[in-house]
Amino acid sequence: MSRRLFLSPPHMSGKEQGYIAKAFESNYIAPIGPFLECFETAIQEATGTSYALATTSGTAAIHLALRVLGIGRDDIVLASSFTFIGSVAPILYQQATPYFIDSDTKSWNLDPELLRQAILTAPKKPKALILTHLYGQMADIESIVKVCREQEIYLIEDAAESLGATFNGQPSGSFGDFGIYSFNGNKLLTTSGGGMLVSHDKAWIDKARFYATQAKDEAPYYEHTEYGYNYRMSNIIAAIGVAQMEVLDERVAQARQVFAWYQEALQDVEEISFMPELPQSSGNRWLTTLTLEKTPYQKVQKALEAANIESRPLWKPMHQQPLFKESLSLTSGISEKLFEEGLCLPSGTDMTQEDVRRVSGIIKATLL
Repeated sequence: MSRRLFLSPPHMSGKEQGYIAKAFESNYIAPIGPFLECFETAIQEATGTSYALATTSGTAAIHLALRVLGIGRDDIVLASSFTFIGSVAPILYQQATPYFIDSDTKSWNLDPELLRQAILTAPKKPKALILTHLYGQMADIESIVKVCREQEIYLIEDAAESLGATFNGQPSGSFGDFGIYSFNGNKLLTTSGGGMLVSHDKAWIDKARFYATQAKDEAPYYEHTEYGYNYRMSNIIAAIGVAQMEVLDERVAQARQVFAWYQEALQDVEEISFMPELPQSSGNRWLTTLTLEKTPYQKVQKALEAANIESRPLWKPMHQQPLFKESLSLTSGISEKLFEEGLCLPSGTDMTQEDVRRVSGIIKATLL
């Protein structure tokens, strides 16, 4: 059988082992050390943000953002419905109420017009919005920022999948009150796990850092007036991140090349539509995703798996999840249709054009 093609496998730069060795030599293997500072600085420089905090996961970063912003019981938090559970679970951690908003067709991301409607129809004024930039593609962020500023609603950008993407030249995750990134094992850049919280507000990041380290008060012993979390990234993990950040631009270019190869190979298949990219944006194309107009995606997925090729359905919208059956939502049917028709293809940044032709050939043989 041909070698397995995974959806989005880790792609190391070659410097990770050396940096990890240096971290061990220094004996900084706890959630403190020079590589943590280097990783946070690298993120700040790459995203144009002022302050950064390395965390155990992107979900932890979102949780910290909500806590710092004072989101609590029965507060309404608006959120993208077409996303991964980790983007919105922290709303429940804070005992707040999620209000899910559907996607538009131009970007597959949150619809700015539905956002306006949701604010007007909410039972009380929402306090925050968690906006996901899906599959590495930017939402209509400038329109969304305008609405949030007009309505005095905090904006948390879930850029877990979109590190390296830009909108009018400005990096994903740098538009909101907070931005978050993920370095899970399948992301464009990975530290095996971990996340990052960014902001232009020093006091907020300082408070998040306090909560992330068990909310220990300044005292010569362990004193606590508030509760916190064990959310700080280790120096070892950060060493991997430093090496990965050195190849960010290269990885974005490679992912976009993989997408271009798919586009070229499948251009003559009429029922295929790829995830669109807003003209003023440049996504990182973390995953190449498409929809099928006539053929059930399960048929294609089965054919790919038979050839030892991994693929995955698009996210099931949060408003369709049993966990959120009682939650508020404003839907248009777009994300439901995308879930019913969509598939993620292998998109590793070390894929060759021949790998893409192999995948595309099976898709075409299944559809044509």
